[in-house]
Amino acid sequence: TPLYLVNHGENGPVRCNRCKAYMCPFMQFIEGGRRYQCGFCNCVNDVPPFYFQHLDHMGRRLDHYEKPELSLGSYEFVATLDYCRKNKPPNPPAFIFMIDVSYSNIKNGLVKLICEELKTVLERLPKEEQEETSAIRVGFITYNKVLHFFNVKSNLAQPQMMVVTDVGEVFVPLLDGFLVNYQESQAVIHNLLDQIPEMFADSNENETVFAPVIQAGMEALKAAECPGKLFIFHSSLPTAEAPGKLKNRDDKKLINTDKEKTLFQPQTTGYESLAKDCVAHGCCVTLFLFPNQYVDVASLGLVPQLTGGTLYKYNNFQVQLDSQQFLNDLRSDIEKKIGFDAIMRVRTSTGFRATDFFGGIFMNNTTDVEMAAIDCDKAVTVEFKHDDKLGEDSGALIQCAVLYTTVSGQRRLRIHNLGLNCSSQLADVYKSCETDALINFFAKSAFKAVLHQPLKVIREILVNQTAHMLACYRKNCASPSATSQLILPDSMKVLPVYMNSLLKNCVLLGRPEISTDERAYQRQLVMTMGVADSQLFFYPQLLPIHTLDVKSTALPAAVRCSESRLSEEGIFLLANGLHMFLWLGVSSPPELIQGIFNVPSFAHVNTNMLTIVKQREQPEMLFRQFLVEDKGLYGGSSYVDFLCCVHKEICQLLN
Repeated sequence: TPLYLVNHGENGPVRCNRCKAYMCPFMQFIEGGRRYQCGFCNCVNDVPPFYFQHLDHMGRRLDHYEKPELSLGSYEFVATLDYCRKNKPPNPPAFIFMIDVSYSNIKNGLVKLICEELKTVLERLPKEEQEETSAIRVGFITYNKVLHFFNVKSNLAQPQMMVVTDVGEVFVPLLDGFLVNYQESQAVIHNLLDQIPEMFADSNENETVFAPVIQAGMEALKAAECPGKLFIFHSSLPTAEAPGKLKNRDDKKLINTDKEKTLFQPQTTGYESLAKDCVAHGCCVTLFLFPNQYVDVASLGLVPQLTGGTLYKYNNFQVQLDSQQFLNDLRSDIEKKIGFDAIMRVRTSTGFRATDFFGGIFMNNTTDVEMAAIDCDKAVTVEFKHDDKLGEDSGALIQCAVLYTTVSGQRRLRIHNLGLNCSSQLADVYKSCETDALINFFAKSAFKAVLHQPLKVIREILVNQTAHMLACYRKNCASPSATSQLILPDSMKVLPVYMNSLLKNCVLLGRPEISTDERAYQRQLVMTMGVADSQLFFYPQLLPIHTLDVKSTALPAAVRCSESRLSEEGIFLLANGLHMFLWLGVSSPPELIQGIFNVPSFAHVNTNMLTIVKQREQPEMLFRQFLVEDKGLYGGSSYVDFLCCVHKEICQLLN
């Protein structure tokens, strides 16, 4: 259900005077309702006159169930002007589409594909439930070595182009007519989208700039005094003379050396300061990359990562094969639920505190989590440190507050409250442990560490932490038994198999056939994943399609990711949220092949479509690295070997 929206008018939300926590179910009303004690810092506050209400015989306010902020875990407040930039109401956000029109993109049909799709997808810009049309304004820029801004004001017969050649000092050549309402300017915009592919048809310019493109988009949003999102469609290493210029520094010789970490770091410091400026102006960057060779994802992806944007990558893009995937991504990215110019604070009751944050975020200090945008596909992982006494009766309280601007330009606060039980018994902690959340956390902290530490050290730390958690259980919670037995708590039965999958991921373990860009891309992807996504990503689903009952809508039960589960007469679908394979056993039943592919037999199946893998053929090598319980081709233990290794460490720790 949509969250309740609480509006206190000019008074704004009621907050604790000392720790600034927002009114929530953890506040205890006292003295006949005239004061309340804060559940987080215990400060006693006066209840503002407008908020006063009598208490019943239980000491609960009479309006308890009428007020979302007193009876629910999650709700929103309308924010007052104190919570807005320069103390004035925000303008609705804008989307700016920025298309790389260099020679190869025109040649392979990509520019035409993007322009055609924008005509339909702009009809579906996000809007508030009650609104007729979206309040989001749109703008268009094309670029190669220089930038082209377009005036698409609704009263123009033709769009007008303005060129900015000084990419060292980017300025916005027009204000009026650059950001427009799509409905009003639809005719001019369609006109422009028809013209762009023709306009650059004869261009043979192959060099591109990149940082100035982001700079231009940010300057345009800044001039319009609104937050927004840049959609950049880019395909090559930006080698033209300009800020953010990059060189090819890809070097496979660095794998397994102490210098390997440099492959994950940006080439220049310019991208980090650009990201900082973007966040300061509520400018989120989403990047669609179409590389045919090394493009330095570690550098190009940094701004999307730090501004809460998304990075999409389509290797060796071919219009006839890959456009479906790209267009689906583009549509869902434009339509999804999103908030802008956000800042998050996490408050806790005494005894523990938030110490580290992972996600598509930027931090200027240790407490404010800043996000140029936050959308429904992004998660922030928070690490808490238990550094003082916690009580079993009071529990541990958390309040997460996000201040943001909606798609219609309303400033709001979204509040989530969580009360956790505390126990003096270690066994209780193990009983309620959530392995999937642990894996999400370990993956993000390891992937953050690859920027600074040798990968070998990170892998050792992960094995060590796994052994420590299990040894501690063994020592303090398990009934005594022979040391030769490996004992796992029920809630952590699958921890080793997931941990082993994480250790074998290409980010932590380089392999000759995986490019540096692919590793940087997967690292970035995981940093913003939620728990369900990271769980599937590290341990794919393997579905036996041949057991499917065609008349039923139910999917067959997934089997374990190991070669031993495949059968010559089977057909299996493997998916991890990023890749999908259909594996065909050499003796797949002809009637199944006929039913799925409409060809008579295994030999007739064309492996160019989708990612179809035939048993005992070359592409099967790629498929096998997703069978995460098996031994890796280039290092990486099988699940069974990993269990033995962990068991050995546990025994050493206990001795």
